[in-house]
Amino acid sequence: MTTEAKPTDDSFHVFDTTLRDGAQREGINLTVADKLTIARHLDNFGVGFIEGGWPGANPRDTEFFARAQQEIEFRNAELVAFGATRRAGGRAADDPQVKALLASGAPVITLVAKSHDRHVELALRTTLEENLEMVRDTVSFLREQGRRVFVDCEHFFDGYRANAEYAKAVVRTASEAGADVVILCDTNGGMLPAQVQAVVSTVLADTGARLGIHAQDDTGCAVANTLAAVDAGATHVQCTANGYGERVGNANLFPVVAALELKYGKTVLPEGALADMTRVSHAIAEVVNLAPSTHQPYVGVSAFAHKAGLHASAIKVDPDLYQHIDPALVGNSMRMLVSDMAGRASIELKSQELGIDLGGDRALVQRVVERVKERELKGYTYEAADASFELLLRAEAEGRVRRYFRTESWRAIVEDRPDGTHANEATVKLWSKGERIVATAEGNGPVNALDRALRVALERIYPQLAKLELVDYKVRILEGRTGSDSTTRVLITTGDGTADWSTVGVAENIIAASWQALEDAYTFGLLRAGIEPTE
Repeated sequence: MTTEAKPTDDSFHVFDTTLRDGAQREGINLTVADKLTIARHLDNFGVGFIEGGWPGANPRDTEFFARAQQEIEFRNAELVAFGATRRAGGRAADDPQVKALLASGAPVITLVAKSHDRHVELALRTTLEENLEMVRDTVSFLREQGRRVFVDCEHFFDGYRANAEYAKAVVRTASEAGADVVILCDTNGGMLPAQVQAVVSTVLADTGARLGIHAQDDTGCAVANTLAAVDAGATHVQCTANGYGERVGNANLFPVVAALELKYGKTVLPEGALADMTRVSHAIAEVVNLAPSTHQPYVGVSAFAHKAGLHASAIKVDPDLYQHIDPALVGNSMRMLVSDMAGRASIELKSQELGIDLGGDRALVQRVVERVKERELKGYTYEAADASFELLLRAEAEGRVRRYFRTESWRAIVEDRPDGTHANEATVKLWSKGERIVATAEGNGPVNALDRALRVALERIYPQLAKLELVDYKVRILEGRTGSDSTTRVLITTGDGTADWSTVGVAENIIAASWQALEDAYTFGLLRAGIEPTE
């Protein structure tokens, strides 16, 4: 990686700060390897700038820049180093942290500068004029060293409210010293869209500087504030993947980019990159070890999920009637949820999604609707258990229950030992392919023991089950009853290495509910493997 900036379309910047500002979210602790992986995802996605961290501030960020130069061939993005203006009373050329920015090798440097007069006097403990000189000197020095410079005006909107002329003076000084873009930061995240738009419009007119926006999400308006700034003339947006960031987070990169591309008609990503957005969002969530938000705009698994029967009826006519975009544009897909709200249209659309031909049989569809409502009244939930629903739907459509085994009995024992430990053992008695099978196994809990016993019993007959793995297990005590006689719902997620599916069981006994969900999970796994039922 050289220190020369790559030639890019410079008319509009998408600037990602996941690796710095996003990493400040509670619960995120990125290794250097994590940061390199995320940087590759972001570069492949096509953002223009990736802020990698603050070199010299901590060993991890310093190592990241050193390794990025050797290990990543950036195809779309420029790597950005973050730092501060020089210390008061010194010279930028002599400042150790400014030297660390140069040593990072990053072709672009973002400087954070104070633009709120109280912060200058109370935090920096210097004069307003010296703060302007710190901005001027640091920007000019870095430009002389061949670096492109962006300046983040910290607490800009609060500073503008307190002393508008001084806040604008910081912007003007940075721009005149050679900063390519001056970013107005809503550091406390307290602004609203109309306020942002008004301030950005005024500052743009009064300073002539090229402006960007950095919005925190403390009012839940970071994406809206970012787009309001664009409406006012900002041509540089700073965001983080999935909205990660300090406190409640930053402007979310994905809805901002999707809005710019699909609503504003701006080309801000390479051709075809937008269709990879859902995958990139989920991949980064995996790296930071946070579950992807199911209800995140555009990329959440529920972003185009439809539950109400009224919606389903309309979508059957035209999906655009209840969807603001085609989900495929952002790499997502429409999902029909089946619940006690389901009508015929929901069932028909879900059957199409699953590839099950109902043959236009209205009586069959009505039976499925009634069956779902009857089961959900007892506590089952099919919107969260697609595999169990598919088995129910196939049973009604085919006039038979798909069975690969019949359960004679099962038993789970928990032994409390004198040393305080517990032993969990399960025995299952099954019939499959005309053979009676008895199997026993131990586990780290009664459900795990049952799962293992079921696997021991069936793997000899169905070796395909060796691939199955219990991925997730959820228990909920249903409303309306309390204490030891309460009804329990169990949701189990199972995977085979290529896909996951969820099944549901409901009973007054948690183990019995778990057994129901396990039976469905194994049955669906064999169905996916293309095995014909034998029972």
